[in-house]
Amino acid sequence: MIKSLHISNYALIDELDIDFDSGFNIITGETGAGKSIILGALSLLLGERADARVVRDHTRKSVTEAIYDISNGPVVKELLQANKLDADSDECILRREIAPGGRSRAFVNDTPVTLPVLREIAVHLVDIHSQHQNLLLASPEYQLNIIDNLADTAELLLEYRSAYASYRKTLKQYTDTRELIRRNENDAEYLQYQYNQLAELAIQPGEHAVLEQEREILANVNEIKNDLGAALDPLVNAPDNALSLMRQAVQALEELSASMGHGNENIDFHSLAERLESARIEVSDITDSLVDYDLALAADPARLDEIEQRLSMLYSLELKHHVEDSDGLLELQRRLGEQLEALENSEDILVRLEKAAKKAKKHAMTLAMQISDKRHAAASEFADVLRRTAAPLGMQNLRCEISLTRGKLTPDGFDQIQFLFAFNKNQALMPVGNTASGGEISRLMLAIKTIIAEKIHLPSIIFDEVDTGVSGDIAARMASMMNTISRTIQVITITHLPGVAAAGTTHFKVLKKDDENATTTRITRLERREREAELALMISGNPADPAALANARALLEKSSEI
Repeated sequence: MIKSLHISNYALIDELDIDFDSGFNIITGETGAGKSIILGALSLLLGERADARVVRDHTRKSVTEAIYDISNGPVVKELLQANKLDADSDECILRREIAPGGRSRAFVNDTPVTLPVLREIAVHLVDIHSQHQNLLLASPEYQLNIIDNLADTAELLLEYRSAYASYRKTLKQYTDTRELIRRNENDAEYLQYQYNQLAELAIQPGEHAVLEQEREILANVNEIKNDLGAALDPLVNAPDNALSLMRQAVQALEELSASMGHGNENIDFHSLAERLESARIEVSDITDSLVDYDLALAADPARLDEIEQRLSMLYSLELKHHVEDSDGLLELQRRLGEQLEALENSEDILVRLEKAAKKAKKHAMTLAMQISDKRHAAASEFADVLRRTAAPLGMQNLRCEISLTRGKLTPDGFDQIQFLFAFNKNQALMPVGNTASGGEISRLMLAIKTIIAEKIHLPSIIFDEVDTGVSGDIAARMASMMNTISRTIQVITITHLPGVAAAGTTHFKVLKKDDENATTTRITRLERREREAELALMISGNPADPAALANARALLEKSSEI
């Protein structure tokens, strides 16, 4: 259940804190006071999209945070553990932050998470029923979700969707390969020509870059040898070259060492001589390498011409095939080879891929059938339970039929669903959108939510004006049903009906406050006399009207007896 809700810097809300009770919580307030704003903020914790426009003060972030009691929520604790989140407490804290620029961050137990993870956890904590969901009742996707919740198909659906994805992948491989073979068969001769042209060149990996480097050297032999000479002259060619002078210096240090001894406290000439000799050897090795390179380097016009011809062929083919270098040509040769091989073995390849696709489809179909069986069983039971649940809401003549027919495989199985209803005697069964009034749909959704909540053990459910379009005795019965639900799960209801408001065990009022600078939404918890005044206001528009107050007291007394 939701223990507390904190909202700051959101739309008309500067700072707002609500401590909910475990039973039947009522929220009332005039139209425009900010009830929907509170729900909008709470929806962020369900993973809804964040909008920078809701940030009230653009110098600071907006924060929405809810603390949930999960002491009886093993599923949530398992999800926390699976996502490596703190699961040691009996509380779960969800938080959304919206920066002034619109960037949103989500947290679970103070740990940053992605929105999919937030949604995965939040869906097991609370369900928000809004007027929008009344419209969703006509949606096949929503109808199927209802039946899946009741049929407990979640794990089986995960397995099926994996199998379905595998089937679609293998089927695509088969169809793509078949199409490729068809196209290649028409171009087989040209493909072979292209392949042979590349194969005859015997292109080596990285060849283009290697040839360009060699050409650069051969084209500039004289300049390179001049530079080498400039490097070798001070090393070996000059009369007083570096190696000769270093050799003399080593000899001098050795003589100093012999004359002064190794134990001189200020300087060790022997050690210095060894270090200088090491440096001389290193310089000598470098010199040898330069000499060897100089000797090997010679002008070779024939080789330069050969390289130019080779590069010209590579340039021409690279331009023709729109690749950057010789490695691109090698990759093209590989692909052409695969296409030609596929043509040679096309029948075997297609047979193998077709078998794989059929096998994957058979596996997906088996799982889809298992899901369908569970759905049919749940649908039949749901129709009966819905009739019984809806009867006290003035729908004694309700008839319901859940039509499940087999169609093609989809990510949700092969079932095509349609809810058919008749609300009056001798009325034909029709889709809900064609036969129900707004009030009837509201009552129907309340009954459906009641069934689902009890089935999946959802800890909290929020009804946003589910009583729209009803009044009198029907409203009282809806209130009674929500009160009954609240004995097992937390119920939070936003209502404009005094009869529903009176049924709550805890009553909050949302109101707007104006000052000289801004308009702010606030919420307050009503005590008994404040509830009486609020109900009187809802009844007559005057919180001090004696008749309305008497009526309010009567409603509260009656509700306390439920």
